[in-house]
Amino acid sequence: MAEVEEQWQANPNRYDAETYKRCGKSGLILPKITLGLWQNFGGVDVYETQRAMMRRAFDRGVFHFDLANNYGPPPGSAEENFGKALSQDLKKHRDELVISTKAGYRMWPGPFGEWGSRKYLISSLDQSLKRMGLEYVDIFYSHRVDPDTPLAETMGALDQIVRSGKALYVGISSYSPQMTREAHAILKDLGTPCVIHQPSYSMLNRWVEEDGLLDTLSDLGMGCIAFSPLAQGLLTNKYLNGIPEDSRAALEGSFQTGMLTEENLNRVRALNEIAKRRGQTLAQMAIAWVLRRPEITSALIGARHVQQLDNSLDALDNLEFSAEELIEIDKYATDGALNLWQKSSDSEAPV
Repeated sequence: MAEVEEQWQANPNRYDAETYKRCGKSGLILPKITLGLWQNFGGVDVYETQRAMMRRAFDRGVFHFDLANNYGPPPGSAEENFGKALSQDLKKHRDELVISTKAGYRMWPGPFGEWGSRKYLISSLDQSLKRMGLEYVDIFYSHRVDPDTPLAETMGALDQIVRSGKALYVGISSYSPQMTREAHAILKDLGTPCVIHQPSYSMLNRWVEEDGLLDTLSDLGMGCIAFSPLAQGLLTNKYLNGIPEDSRAALEGSFQTGMLTEENLNRVRALNEIAKRRGQTLAQMAIAWVLRRPEITSALIGARHVQQLDNSLDALDNLEFSAEELIEIDKYATDGALNLWQKSSDSEAPV
């Protein structure tokens, strides 16, 4: 006789710590740490591990799950796996959840399989909704600037998507400050506010400060969710003594081993010593450091297993920095040539 799986029940005290924050000047509220499904949630990964991480995240007050059409591998499989876990465990909590997805990178052959045309964005979202078994997502993003499609068309598609009921909010990812202002103005005129920006940001990738993006978002009243706050694992203790065989750097993927310069590793080792004095892991300090900025609504993390997820979420136990700590961190928290998305950020769409 087959074993009957015990029904999971969500932690009834999951919101007690109130670890969430308003997204800019909108009505959208996000947990200070969001679980992203960019890595480790694809069809090549162990589904039950993914499922355990999603349940654990929700039990600890993480109600925002961030996806994109191309997350996997293979592309689309992260959305499929999330949809399966949603159906098995989280469906009855749908109205508590913030689920986001994006479109911008290549998903299918031909001229309409990527970028920012109305046809691609709307078709892609329809596919995403089908994969996840949803009627709508809470946030839908333009994943990158399309240099060949008029920005008005891309933003017009986001407006149409909200009006169709397929998304509640819209945002942009990896847009430069100027492109952000232009996108925000177009959507404001259409009557659909652009409520959130998703840029890369970490102690070794501070372009959002240096290029003025955070100031821009503050001026516009937009929220900000920072992806790769751990610099794809570089800001952990993983690479302090070489490259582990099971690390992202050792496997083919988004991590470029060129990031592991001796200069970067020396910075990481110095930052690790500061974290130890704070009673934190380096990963916890890196997340807390990103969240120190008032413009940041949420830090978007990944995880390989429940223990790693718990370690990152424990960053919320110590978010305060002394002035002296910040000065010392600034000595080592300098650009490490990690912004792989700079080209997208600097692109300009035609008027």
